[in-house]
Amino acid sequence: MEKKMLPFSSLHLQPPKPPFFTPSPDPLCLPPSKSLIFSPRIKPMTTTTLSLRLQSSCPSSTTKANPKTQTQNPSSYDLKIALIGFGNYGQFLAKTLISQGHTVLAHSRSDHSLAAKSLGVSFFLDPHDLCERHPDVILLCTSIISTEEVLKSFPLQRLKRNTLFVDVLSVKEFAKNLLLDVLPNDFDIICSHPMFGPQSAKHGWDGLYFVYENVRIGNEENRANRCKTFLEIFEREGCKMVEMSCQEHDKYAAESQFLTHTVGRVLEMLKLESTPINTKGYESLLDLVENTSGDSFDLYYGLFMYNRNVLEMLDRLDLAFEDLRKQLFGRLHEVVRKQLFGNAESRKVLQENYNKGHLNGAAALSSRSESVRFQGSARTYEFEAGNSSCSDDSSKLKIAIVGFGNFGQFLAKTFVQQGHTVLAYSRANYSDVAQKLGVSYFSNADDLCEQHPEVIVLCTSILSTEKIIKSLPFQRLKRSTLFVDVLSVKEFPRNLFLQHLPPHFDVLCTHPMFGPESGKNGWNQLAFVFDKVRIGSEGSRLSRCNKFLDIFAREGCRMVEMSCAEHDWHAAGSQFITHTMGRVLEKLGLESTPINTKGYETLLNLVENTAGDSFDLYYGLFMYNVNAMEQLERLDLAFESLKDQLFGRLHGVLRKQLFGSSENPQELSEEPSVAKFSQNSAALVSSSSETLNAENN
Repeated sequence: MEKKMLPFSSLHLQPPKPPFFTPSPDPLCLPPSKSLIFSPRIKPMTTTTLSLRLQSSCPSSTTKANPKTQTQNPSSYDLKIALIGFGNYGQFLAKTLISQGHTVLAHSRSDHSLAAKSLGVSFFLDPHDLCERHPDVILLCTSIISTEEVLKSFPLQRLKRNTLFVDVLSVKEFAKNLLLDVLPNDFDIICSHPMFGPQSAKHGWDGLYFVYENVRIGNEENRANRCKTFLEIFEREGCKMVEMSCQEHDKYAAESQFLTHTVGRVLEMLKLESTPINTKGYESLLDLVENTSGDSFDLYYGLFMYNRNVLEMLDRLDLAFEDLRKQLFGRLHEVVRKQLFGNAESRKVLQENYNKGHLNGAAALSSRSESVRFQGSARTYEFEAGNSSCSDDSSKLKIAIVGFGNFGQFLAKTFVQQGHTVLAYSRANYSDVAQKLGVSYFSNADDLCEQHPEVIVLCTSILSTEKIIKSLPFQRLKRSTLFVDVLSVKEFPRNLFLQHLPPHFDVLCTHPMFGPESGKNGWNQLAFVFDKVRIGSEGSRLSRCNKFLDIFAREGCRMVEMSCAEHDWHAAGSQFITHTMGRVLEKLGLESTPINTKGYETLLNLVENTAGDSFDLYYGLFMYNVNAMEQLERLDLAFESLKDQLFGRLHGVLRKQLFGSSENPQELSEEPSVAKFSQNSAALVSSSSETLNAENN
């Protein structure tokens, strides 16, 4: 069924008026056309304004110096700083301001007097009382959504006329236009964005970005020195000081900040959990979810509402996801057509594969209902070097690698280093590479099999595995040969082995959860998953299987024994989701910015790690893992649910502007909840299970 996309760009060409517009007495009167977000004060960007001025931090001796030692610099002095908004972030900044010797005042709508007292801050419930203390700097630590209301209600008349106002919002054009619009012309303005918070900076601010624009600073020397002294607060803590225009900041932040929060919130809806077979990429996604889940939806909505670049980014993300779906289903359509019309027996083959896939799917789904998943069945395989006889010649194996591409060569190096005899066969000619590695290369499969290897390791691609297995001359092998695969999906090769191998051959299904890149510095603590599908009861056959597993255990691998069905269930949630997000983000053409957040760095690394894998590998994860389709649909549902939340909130704001308080406030603020996604997701799983059962009966 064709999916209808929501054309974001057609909803409104310009962001709406911020939500604090006071409506006209006439309920049908639309908001005025003037928008604080698109103030005429903003000049077109020139080549000069586009250039970044990256200022290096002070030397370490200066960065951490006591403020009292700075008296030699005539521009440095202690400031009287008033924090407006004394929640978590205000208190977070206050600690450093106090530690540097500045006088700190605070005002907030909530009573934080006890927290202020413990920090050495003077707290004022009445903003008039605070303003009469004539602070040098007003530091706005309010939320994006409340800033306009707070600023317009502030008793500016009680301040000195040249007071410096500074904001720390995550969006900058909105803040700049608001300050220029509300503040008298003789007030100074700095728009800033510390690209960190209590969580990311709990170990200090060293190396973290502080972005700022000196929007309006008076010409007098004392006003210039005050601005410089304020910025030195962050520079002395080791921040990377980046001076750029507010417009430029918002363009970069639409990628680095909004995109990071969007991906984090989508993945949070999937309720991802750690598995026994986590990859490094999946671990980074779990960390991203943890980092973004602590932020309120108001913050995320503020990034969406008050940065005019994010609508385009959301649109691009949706298009990228839809394009990836089209690639997958287009490839699937080609396979089905080839099976249907390729040859006379294609219909029979298709029906057999179709039935076989659904039988496997039903078994996998039923396994989910068991109360114990990997806790009961996934066992750690321990290798004790002291009890091993791997140094004896009797422990050495003759191993034939079928498929001698990058991964086959990667495994061969370790096999040879441990003293095993290694043979290789591949459709392409790798004889030169094999010779350098100390591997005997065969261009003919019959010749290789006549060498009677004890173990055949299939290092083929997922898509070519079935064809390769059917072409091997089994009759030339010893009758008890051990067959091993290393594919990223497990039920598919398990079924192939059981269907095509003679019953007297042993079968071991494995998945090294690493490759030439992630395992280039060794295999220590990297997961190696295996399932002893069919191993003969004779001592020699049991010993041979254990010798092969010991190869990986001796390298320090974390050995995890679990069923193939269980592996594929976990892999759909970890490996397939990781590759999907990496490929979606790759389509956006993400690039590093001058103001990368840690979360955005995670996304860039994810793209880099997954971009090296072929689309064939990704398609194989989708095509040959019965759980992958469900995960793809859940990911789609999560993204749609998040868009519903954003646009539902936006719709409520516009209705409130149009009709005032005549409607039920609860209705205006209603948003589709995560519960709705959970309900749809549960329905998807239930429907999938019912369909499988119906088609198998």
